[in-house]
Parts: sequence; structure tokens; C-alpha cells
Amino acid sequence: MSLSRAEETGLIDLVREVAKAEILPRFRALEATDIRAKSRADDLVTVADVAAEAALTDGAARILPGAAVVGEEAVSADASILDRVGGPGRTLVIDPIDGTWNFAHGLAVFGVILAVVEDGETVFGLLYDPVFDDWIAARRSGGAWSGAPGRADVPLRSTPAPPPEVAQGYVPLSLYPPQAREGVARAMATMGRAGTLRCACHEYRQLVSGGSDFMLAAKLNVWDHAAGVLAVTEAGGHAALAGGAAYAPDLRRGHLISAADADLWQALDARFGAAAGLL
Repeated sequence: MSLSRAEETGLIDLVREVAKAEILPRFRALEATDIRAKSRADDLVTVADVAAEAALTDGAARILPGAAVVGEEAVSADASILDRVGGPGRTLVIDPIDGTWNFAHGLAVFGVILAVVEDGETVFGLLYDPVFDDWIAARRSGGAWSGAPGRADVPLRSTPAPPPEVAQGYVPLSLYPPQAREGVARAMATMGRAGTLRCACHEYRQLVSGGSDFMLAAKLNVWDHAAGVLAVTEAGGHAALAGGAAYAPDLRRGHLISAADADLWQALDARFGAAAGLL
């Protein structure tokens, strides 16, 4: 079953509290020893990521007792934790700081992402901006909305996307396999504008709120995409793997395409899926 409103509010309040206590005090205040690389030189983790994930994990146990937890940094230490996503019952997925490279370099384009997966399906997602203390959230069959302290939630609905030749969005070219990059780059050149924010949280926020028209993902890390895909689809957009297969939070391989509407998604699939060799 879906989360109760009290559980949703509890998770939002928890994220806000943890951001104030563990993330914002460290922004632009990190020492060199507070930052290290993980899988590659630009895949960073900071002491803020670790502290925030620990605090979120601890707090979530009080809000969602009995739920499994999958945190990005926990998975980095023990990959078997990722298997919890496909299991029965509830799983809370945590990205304590999405956009860590930006955070570590003093760029205020980072966020916190939470998703609740129940029996293999995402039922709640949260895309939180610590700097402005606002969020986009979505619930299964309950729509997507933007929220902030002191104001009523604002429902979000996608508007028709422009033709692909003028559509603007996000493509993480460097994350694609080397053999696919030339094809992806050629496809990018046929779009109106394509770049990257190095932060899935804000890329999804932009797409859902109408600031962009599409985004592609070369990797299916559940902490990056489960919440965002739910928000896109609940707002009336379309998200699926290249070739049309449905996205699911327990998938680990594939190329994800999200768009403001199904027509643009089809055009993106033709250009990036087939032409760029992602199928």
C-alpha cells in the first residue's frame, strides 16, 4: 500500500532536518581530507554524504519501521545491499547528496533524493533542494507537486513538448560506453540544446517543472532515478528504457529516456536509441 500522508510528511521533515544539520554546514567548508574518489576520479564522496546518509537511515527507522534501507554510500561499501530493492515489502532508497561533484566544488546544484519502493514498485519519491529548502514530490497514482515551507503544495503537470529540433534537455555524454559516445554526440547535435547539470535531482526537477524537455541516463542507479521517474510519469510525462521497455527500480542495466510527453520520447528513442546504438 502507499505511504500515509503522515509518513510522507515525516520523510520530508527528516530530509530538511538532516540537510540543515549535516549538509549545509559543510557546503563550501570542506577540507581536502573530507573528499575522496570512489569508482573514478570524478565520482566523489564527502564526509557530508556519509554523515547525511547515516542520519537519514537512523531517522527513517522511526518513520518507516521495518523498512529495508538502501543508501548509495552503503552500497558503495557492500554491493549486496542493492538486492534489497527487488525484495518484498518496503525499501527506502537514499541518495544523501546527489551532485556530490558540484557540492564538493562549491556549486549550489545538489540535492537529496529519497524513494520508497514497495514490492518492487516506487510508491513515493522526493527531490529536495537543501539550498532553497524546497522540494518536488510524487506518489504513485497521486500526482506530482512542488512544496516549500509556509505555502500550499502546487500540483505539477507536464505541458506539450516542442519539436526535438528545439527541445532542451540533459545528456551525460561522458557516462556512456566509449563505443557509444560518437553516436550519442551526433544525436545530441540534432537537438535544440543538450548538456548536463551533473545532478539527476535537479535535472528531474527541471523536467517535471517545465524548465527542460528531456533527460537521458546512461546508468540506472536506483538512488538517482526511482524518485525522478515517478515524478515524471505522475506529472504526465513519459519515461522508459531505450527501445520501450518499462523502467523498474530493480533494473541495473539499460539506457533511460525521460521526456515531457510521449511524442518527444518517441523522437528521442529514434535518435538516441537506434541511431546512437543504445538498443
